[in-house]
Amino acid sequence: MTESGNIFGHIPPCLPAELFETLAQKGAVRIERILSHGQVTPEGEWYDQVKDEWVLLLAGSAGLLFEGEAEPRSLMAGDYLMIPARRRHRVAWTSPGETTIWLAVHIGG
Repeated sequence: MTESGNIFGHIPPCLPAELFETLAQKGAVRIERILSHGQVTPEGEWYDQVKDEWVLLLAGSAGLLFEGEAEPRSLMAGDYLMIPARRRHRVAWTSPGETTIWLAVHIGG
């Protein structure tokens, strides 16, 4: 069966927490949609993933801070980046006035 959908569909009007949805998974690859609305990574916490992660910001804006960097990297709709496995990072901010839509592709591991 072929699965299909719309990346901009079914966005809840209220997001009390970030929403992570797996869209597809095969072998060592997982594709997910992440919805944020002003959420950040809790202070003192870092993502430290065992897989590489390629992210594309489809809507909204966000700041991604990597350990050892002084300032978050600002991301706007259309921006993408590769986060190598074990590269500690955190979401410093997401747009509070709109839903930020991320497309994340987790590779390997």
